[in-house]
Amino acid sequence: MIRLFGIDAFTSRPFSGNPVAVCVLASPADPAWMQALAAEMNLSETAFLWPEGDAWRLRWFTPQVEVDLCGHATLASAHVLWHHLERPEGRLVFRTRSGELAAESAGGRIVLDFPAQPPRAVPPPAGLLAALGGVRPVWTGRSEDDWIVVLERADEVRALRPDLARMAGLAARGVAVTARDASGRYDFVSRFFAPAVGVPEDPVTGSAHTRLAPYWAGVLGRTRLLAYQASVRGGELALELRGERVRLTGEAVTVWQGRVVAEPD
Repeated sequence: MIRLFGIDAFTSRPFSGNPVAVCVLASPADPAWMQALAAEMNLSETAFLWPEGDAWRLRWFTPQVEVDLCGHATLASAHVLWHHLERPEGRLVFRTRSGELAAESAGGRIVLDFPAQPPRAVPPPAGLLAALGGVRPVWTGRSEDDWIVVLERADEVRALRPDLARMAGLAARGVAVTARDASGRYDFVSRFFAPAVGVPEDPVTGSAHTRLAPYWAGVLGRTRLLAYQASVRGGELALELRGERVRLTGEAVTVWQGRVVAEPD
């Protein structure tokens, strides 16, 4: 029996944060079948998890493609292992396309240990600012396969109505738009758009914060940060930059569970 769980990640309340489907397998499955199931789920990510020695193999699929790194689906996978598969709440190791990733339980919250991916200052490509409605950034950069656009005010980030069709034509996985939070509740806010991989706007994006944490740590002069992703569903992330690693802390809740009847051949 293939078990399937619906988890809301980076939140303590159902129907907020980022929804993930976590599929628990006994052994590897055909990637085409995994991609088809992810398309059926039609969420920003579906995670596929199976035991591999003393660790867990973890792969992530959007409705259209497999991706190299996904924070909220990793957090959701740890939640499933601890709360539904009765694994001890110790350190979990995931083997992924981005190398080994770790998750630990800390006071009812989940701490992820990911590689930091500091962005470098790069002029915006043709079409990016127009796709964002003609914004005037204070800084733009690139990290791995994402663009980073920094605006002056958080309300500009919240008010964005991007041209997603135009953005999908950019040579990038996605675009993170961010600004300092003047309210004092958070250090910074962000939104993340990835229409090129089938995710128009991601509710809460752990992987984007492996780029945003190094940037804001440098700007603000501290390594511990509290971030808010200002999507419709919204979500909080506590961040700590430790050299070349970022620790992302959040919560998760189970919304539904079931089983997959259409098993792989």
